[in-house]
Amino acid sequence: MTDDAATAPTCLAHPFPGQPPAPAGCVAARGLDGRPVHAAALKFFWGPMDCGKSTMALQMNYNHARQGRRGLVTTRIDRSLGPQVTTRIGLAHEAIEVTDDLDLRALVRGRWADGVRVDYLICDEACFYTVEHVEQMAELVDSYDVDVFAFGLATDFRSCLFPATQRLFELADEVARIQVEVLCWCGREGLLNARVVDGRVVREGAQVVIGDTVDTAEVRYQVLCRRHYRSGDLGPRD
Repeated sequence: MTDDAATAPTCLAHPFPGQPPAPAGCVAARGLDGRPVHAAALKFFWGPMDCGKSTMALQMNYNHARQGRRGLVTTRIDRSLGPQVTTRIGLAHEAIEVTDDLDLRALVRGRWADGVRVDYLICDEACFYTVEHVEQMAELVDSYDVDVFAFGLATDFRSCLFPATQRLFELADEVARIQVEVLCWCGREGLLNARVVDGRVVREGAQVVIGDTVDTAEVRYQVLCRRHYRSGDLGPRD
């Protein structure tokens, strides 16, 4: 055995049952000691509405792509209602819409089977994914050495954790609150996402209802401090 052969990474990842072996070099490369050549991670970035989560997601994708890495951008229930990531400052990027029956592992494996390298996933609006999707994210990191960067809300309009968010808090290698400060109308730090219908805060209804933060929306959301979320006070109106 040559020195080159001894140090060359070998693929220890396995295909899913019923699927053909992945093309050489498409899955996680590991050294002879079994450790990944690149130690992938699952990172979750969270914050209230308007703090720039989608903007940061697109910036993260840009930064990695600029260094020659190749990734996929996914989303679910984007404000545009289309298969794209959009931001309130006007940025947009096409994305793969995540449905209940989409398997993120199979998505990546399909790209590998087509000879397309996938180094990372950008998962926007991850709070709306299923718990199973989060488990798939962890498996992509641990078994296939694919980085996963997830972005989403922590709590819903009732101030309760989304199921997928809870699982991300439990499983992620790194959890970081986005540091762009969002303020309540009173000037305190905005923490909670209130759902506003007919000019008042509502506390019952479906966990996910599409809305926006603009005053003209039929159903809108407003970020409030805990004090004014609890009291339902939306502040002065002109």
